[in-house]
Order: sequence, then structure tokens, then C-alpha cells
Amino acid sequence: MSESRRMRTSVVVVNWNAGGALEACLASLSGERAVADEIILVDNASQDGSVAAARVRAPWAQIIENPANLGFAGGANRGAAAATGDILLFLNPDAQVRPGAIGKLVDAFRAFPRAGIAGGGLVDARGRWQPSAARFGPASHLLLDTTLGRLPARWRRRPYVVDWVYGTFMAVRREVFRELGGFDPSYFCYGEDLDFCHRAARRGVQVIVVPEAQAVHGTSPSATQRFGEGRMAAVVEGELRFYARHGPWTAVVVFRGLAAAKFATKAALAAAAGRVGVAARYASVVRACLSPVPS
Repeated sequence: MSESRRMRTSVVVVNWNAGGALEACLASLSGERAVADEIILVDNASQDGSVAAARVRAPWAQIIENPANLGFAGGANRGAAAATGDILLFLNPDAQVRPGAIGKLVDAFRAFPRAGIAGGGLVDARGRWQPSAARFGPASHLLLDTTLGRLPARWRRRPYVVDWVYGTFMAVRREVFRELGGFDPSYFCYGEDLDFCHRAARRGVQVIVVPEAQAVHGTSPSATQRFGEGRMAAVVEGELRFYARHGPWTAVVVFRGLAAAKFATKAALAAAAGRVGVAARYASVVRACLSPVPS
């Protein structure tokens, strides 16, 4: 694909009972339609009326309805299969793009011709920085992808190379997505972005973060409904699955040991402070660390 012409962009949003968050997401995309050539909403059998609302509020969106909940990876793959753009941009239904964000994210591919994947910058509803990228190795991920370890990233403004980016707000060159066979659908909700970027890196594809291409990331209503208080444990299970598949057996051992110690310490500190609910959530993560690796 020649980059002397404008790259067409297809936005894919995978929804499952996201309710009002989805409405806000689509409203933010409405103002970006000059650069978002097509917007595809993939619904995973929602029962909250969000699809009906989308048909009224976003008649310009193409809607694909799945008969069952395929998870993020399965839904994203269906959206990508229907997309026609040079760039496939995946956006969570609880995220809202800021004006100009899509254009900045796509334009970064010109500055980084080796880049096949680009993640945007994330902030919360109050404009506070959120992480949008992480490291591959279990030790570096658990010890450096922390509040202190990520301090330098908070002040970066220009695009830079990373190991992997979150699927919350991620753009992928179409040919890269096709060559990799899309997301691995065996990762139902967490770990598919880590797995995807790792497979890309093994092929020499560069992954970048574009801090100025910002999206406001909300409270993940879909994940909260599905996992409840076990959401953090589900994240760990996804990462365990990744290390079991792509790392040496020692990677799983290191991840289990460090993660269990890290979250056990957090659970103890939370319990000592009287934060019983928080302590219980951290304890569930410890149990996930010590459980059999998910298939």
C-alpha cells in the first residue's frame, strides 16, 4: 500500500451490554467521520437495548449482530472481516476519542513506516493519565509496569516504540492483521492484545504508542458485568495463558511467583487498612496466580 495517498480507516467497536457508555463512544466517533471512513459496531448478543439505541443515534454505523457473546477477540475479528479500510482501528465501547485523535493515530504510521500497530494515549474522565502499553517479559512487566516504573511515560508527547499496546484504542495496518490471522479468539477478553503484539513483534513488526492521540477510557461496564469483583483475576488468567503459550516454562514460574507475591502483599496491606473488599479482590488474583493455566 502506498502511503502517498490518504489511508482509509475502519473503526471497529465490539459491544456487549455497554449501555450509555456505547452511546458516548459513538457520539465521539460522530465528530471523527471525516477521517473514520467506516464505523462498524459488532454486538455480542447484548440484552440491554444498546443496539436499538445505536441504530437511532448512529444510523451511519454498520451493525453486525452476533448470535452469542464471542468475546472481544472473536467480535473484533468479525468486524475486521467486514472492514474495507487500510487501517483497522479497534476502540472499546467504554472509550471516547478526543477530537483529532484518530487522525493523529493514523498519521503516525507515516512517521514510523516499520510500525504495523499503534496504540493511542489513554486518560480517565478527569483527564488523568492511564497506561496504554506494557512490556513482554514477566519480571519487567510486573516490576516495571507500575506507578513508579511508568512515570517517564506520563510525560512523553511524541510517538515511541513499545513492546505491546492495549486493545482499548489500537490501530493496525490491514495487511498486518491479515498476515497474523487476527486476534486469537481463545482469549475471550484479556490477553488477546498482548498475544497479538507479540506475534507481530516476532515477524519484525514495530509497535508504537502515540500519546497525543487520546481517548477517554471509562469504567469497563461490560467487563464489570461479566467478571464482577474477579476482573483483575481474569486479567492475570489471560496473561498466564499467554506466557504458557509463548514463553519458556520458566516464564510461567516467574510470573506466578512474582504476581502472587505482589498481590498477596497488596491484599495484606489492604486488609490492615480495613479495606476488606479491596483485600478480597487482591486475594482472588493470588488464587488465579496459583491455579492451573487456562487452556
